[in-house]
Amino acid sequence: MILQETDLKTRQNMTHFRWIVVALSFIIIIINYMDRSAISYAIGPIKQEFGLNNADFGTIAAAFGLGYMVMTLGGGIFVDLWGARKVWTISGIAWSAVTALLGISSGLWMLAFFRFMLGITEGPCFPALTRVVADWLPMSERARSTAMGLSAVPLASVIGAPFISHLILSVGWKTMFFILGGLGVAWCLLFYAFFRDYPENSSFVSQAELTHIREGKVTSRQSSDEELRRHHLSFGRTTWKFMLTNPALIANNYAFFSFGYLLFFALTWLPGFLEQTYAVKLKDVGWFLIAPWATAFVLLALGGVISDYLWKRTGSIRIARSHMIWICQLLSALCFIPVTLIHSLPSALILISLGVGLGLMPNAAFYAINADLAKDRAATSLGLMDCFAATAAILAPYLTGYLSHVTGNFNSAIGLMVGLTLTSVIGVVLFQHPDRHMEQRESQ
Repeated sequence: MILQETDLKTRQNMTHFRWIVVALSFIIIIINYMDRSAISYAIGPIKQEFGLNNADFGTIAAAFGLGYMVMTLGGGIFVDLWGARKVWTISGIAWSAVTALLGISSGLWMLAFFRFMLGITEGPCFPALTRVVADWLPMSERARSTAMGLSAVPLASVIGAPFISHLILSVGWKTMFFILGGLGVAWCLLFYAFFRDYPENSSFVSQAELTHIREGKVTSRQSSDEELRRHHLSFGRTTWKFMLTNPALIANNYAFFSFGYLLFFALTWLPGFLEQTYAVKLKDVGWFLIAPWATAFVLLALGGVISDYLWKRTGSIRIARSHMIWICQLLSALCFIPVTLIHSLPSALILISLGVGLGLMPNAAFYAINADLAKDRAATSLGLMDCFAATAAILAPYLTGYLSHVTGNFNSAIGLMVGLTLTSVIGVVLFQHPDRHMEQRESQ
């Protein structure tokens, strides 16, 4: 009876500031993805103003991935060394400035340069998210909380598709970039004021919540960030060799490459696909694209809830994370195959919505595996995984633009995307067994 009363008192005293931290992460990812995808809605005006074709635009879009590849791994290292508060704030201000500078572009190579710089400056964003989740959430809440943050990716297009299209039509594509650039700066000021790298140093976190976050472990309060960072890293055993050679992480990285290929195909070319294949006008394309991104928003958030539920019920990372990944990717690929065979806009939108939604559904599971297997180097491990997505961010826009320019349609580009997704399904099924590696690490 006394124990029950104590548990009840503990629950009553627990605050939920960790979910406000997740909400702050959610907001910046909306801004982040609106900034990186905005150029796709300006394909028509940009091509017309500078006399570009699909291959040229693919080059511009691919430049982002090149910059992203350069900095996402470095960003992860910086986040692990200096903390998400400093790195995410500096990164947010920098990419907001670059977004605004896109508005002064005067041709192909200037657009490509600023897209490259956008990739550089946005590189630390998702490693920072992973670091925040690893430090602020217990293992039982990581997939769900990550899914809440990552669901901002499709929601950015649900909001951004009509919003950005309207801005382009009303104030022009150049002014649109200036407006978007201002949003990120406002968030950075708010984030830096309220966030701390560790819940131990946040005045908004109760001792009960801290005990919950640390899964019952006794943790000192009000230590410096550097002391806490050294404390957490001192118990880590994650090495570069482990991150580069562990089969579960290798399979995760390759599957995330296929995930990224789908994501950047959709972000970069779905507006152009609808315009060029079904003659959808710019003023309407944003509204048509609400369907696939809204579907992805719902399924991505649901995927995190299901993953955490399966982990609580089974205690198996493979069941909770790996099965989520390969099943969703398989279903996504099967949805895209008929898109190349039909010529009905409503049918194509339904299939694309399901394909994009199911393809993005396991996003949180990719992130959770890094936090599960490499918690002490979660941002670095995530940065390494993001290098594979950055490779996809180069290849998907460029190859889609090139293939559609050469063939006159998007069928070959969609077929390539489906093929890559199916190979990642095979890789996860055969090689991703994270429970074995977790047991081996705990026994050392």
